[in-house]
Order: sequence, then C-alpha cells, then structure tokens
Amino acid sequence: MPTLPQAIKLYKGLSIYRVKGSPFWYVRIWDRRSKKYVVKSTGEESSLMARDVAQDLALSLLKKEKVVEPEYTFKHFALKMLHTMQREAQLGNKSAGYVRSLLWAVQNEDWGLHAYFGDKDVRTLKTASFQEYLAELAAKRPDITSSTKNTLMAAFRNVLKVARDEGVIDIVPSTPRAKQRDNPRPFFRFHPLVNKEDDAYKKLLAEAKVMAGEGITVRGVPVTDELYDIVMFVTHSFVRPITTELYAIKHSDVVIADDPKRLVVTVRDGKTGFRSANTMPAAVAVYDRIRQRHEGYEPDDYIFFPQYKNRMTASKVVQRQFHTLMERAGVEVDQATGRKLTMYSLRHTAICMRIILSHGKVNIFNLAKNAGTSVDQIERFYARFLPLSKEMALNLQSFGGQEEP
Repeated sequence: MPTLPQAIKLYKGLSIYRVKGSPFWYVRIWDRRSKKYVVKSTGEESSLMARDVAQDLALSLLKKEKVVEPEYTFKHFALKMLHTMQREAQLGNKSAGYVRSLLWAVQNEDWGLHAYFGDKDVRTLKTASFQEYLAELAAKRPDITSSTKNTLMAAFRNVLKVARDEGVIDIVPSTPRAKQRDNPRPFFRFHPLVNKEDDAYKKLLAEAKVMAGEGITVRGVPVTDELYDIVMFVTHSFVRPITTELYAIKHSDVVIADDPKRLVVTVRDGKTGFRSANTMPAAVAVYDRIRQRHEGYEPDDYIFFPQYKNRMTASKVVQRQFHTLMERAGVEVDQATGRKLTMYSLRHTAICMRIILSHGKVNIFNLAKNAGTSVDQIERFYARFLPLSKEMALNLQSFGGQEEP
C-alpha cells in the first residue's frame, strides 16, 4: 500500500495534507479570531490544485478577520491614556494610587483590558462589548468584586475618552457602575456618640500637639503644628485629603467672609469637578495661623506644605505623619465598624459631625453641595448608619404633635 505524503507547509498557519481513506487533500488554516485551526477538504486530488484552493480559503478567512489598522486599535489608545496618566501623576495632578489601579486594569496578563480588547477596533466597541467582557471575566473569576468591576469600567472609559478627544469616535459608550454594598464609612467617633474619654477625634488632636511639641520626626521630616492644622482644616472644610483638593488649594483659592464667619474655598479640579464651598468658623482660625506661619506668601503658593512643588510628595509626607499620629493616639480602627481608619476618615468625620452636632437640623442638600457629593451618597453611607439620639428625637417632635385623647 503506497505511503501517504506528509503535510506540506505552504506558509505559517497554512498547510495541506492527506488522510487515510480519502483521495482528497485537506487544508489546515490558523484562524486568528477563534485562535484555533480550521480544517476543510480541498476537494482536489492533485497537490498543485490543492495548494491553490488552500490559498483561496486562507484569503477568504483573512478578509473575514478585518485586520484593524494599528492606529484604531484599543491598545493604541490604551498606551496613550496610560502615558498621559503617568505624566499627570508625576506632576502631582493625579493620585499615584489611582494611576496604578488603571495600569493594573489595563495590563493584567490574565484578564486585563489589553488582553481582551487589545487588537479590537475602538470604532466598533459598544456598551455590550464591555458587558460581554465582564460576563467572561465573571465566569473565570466568580469572586470578582463590584469595586474591581468599577475600576475596570473607569479604565475602559478613560481609554475611549482618548479616542473621542482625537475624533476617532463621537461618544463614549455608557457603562453603568456595578452596584456596591452600602457599607458605613469609618470615622473618628466623637462625643456625644461616645463617652468623652473615648472621643477618638479629640485624642487625635491632642496627640498632634504632643508630636509637634516633642519635635517628632517621621521619615526625616519633623512634625510641626501644620499637621494639627490639616486635621482641623479637613474636618471643618469638608475637602477631600487628595492631591486635587486639599493639596491643590492655593491662597488665591481662599476668601475670608463674614456674616457668618467662614472661608469660601474654591476647589478647581476635585473628584466631582469645580466647586466653591463654605467652611465652618474654626477653619478661619486655621487659615490665620497658616498665613502667619508662611509670612510673605504669594497668591499662587499652596496653603499646606508649600515647600513641596510636587503635590504628590506633599501628600505622602502628610500621609506618613498622619499614620504615625493614629498609631500614637491609639485610634487606628473605628471600633463601631471594625474598619481601619485613614486620613480620608477625617472627611467622613466632618460630614457625620454636621449631622450629629446640628441635632439633625442641617440641610442635607447644602451639606452635600459643600462637600462635593450628593444627597444620595450622604444618605447611603453616613446618615442611615448613625445611631438615633435624644437631639434627633427632639428635632422630630419640635413641630408639635397630638396627645392621646
């Protein structure tokens, strides 16, 4: 019985071969879309004729693939986005942690955006494209959290925003955020929510004064009264302790106002965009000390740690000092929730203080506007988890009621 000829390789990913029991040559083609081989009969007994059929089939498959020009691929715009974000982080305009999360979302080798969307044409991507990606990811990783999904969504949108800004696409497809559990925000518990001796906020302030008085240094940087003033400022101004809010405030962004006594602070590029916010009266005294501390300041100087032109550096210095402050004060964990406290918890403390210390009379819309958030956020993450108090009961009953007849 004659021996069947071996497979004939025409070029990479394309070959013809014979099989037992058939007079015809078969073609084996690598399909880049499905990432597997396609096998078909050429219907030809001659190897020369089979070659022609094989090449025609390969060309037909290639046309179906619609190979995307590099300048329209997702990975092209992803690289541009990451480059821009990294530059912004170096300038102190973006949080390094946020940029790291974008890098991770795009470049994760197993299931990152680059691995899934890399060679796809951004002009064809729709809302359904991202939903299909999340469905496949959920099948691979059933434990994936809503927070991770939202990080991937943010990265996906940031990439397509670059394509939109360059005129390649008209709009960025909508990508609804994944629903997250409404966990209470940890904050520094204060009197009257706790006994005076357990007031975590007062402990924090007292220890900040001690550290400055003792000349404590953290990573070679001395702790001064500026740390105390930052704690006071955040809890009386509602600004977020991030590079685009607290550390971006310049003297030209602050106006001292009367009736009532307050600061009007302009946040130019905060988490929720531009806003002007009223502070509590205590922030005025803080700003007076800042001006005395940095006598001869210019309007364009930053109000906190102006010696650091890179605002990410200023943020890191304060973060380290604040972490040491919490350790020394013994207030690293919110005892009510069991969650770790951070510098961001000062903002949560500020919002909770207004709700509790106003005896429930604060206008939630006004509070939300000043804090650069929404009424929904305050109700979901703050108000609904606060305990009922005597003051709230009095406020509830202050408009009269009917006695039992």
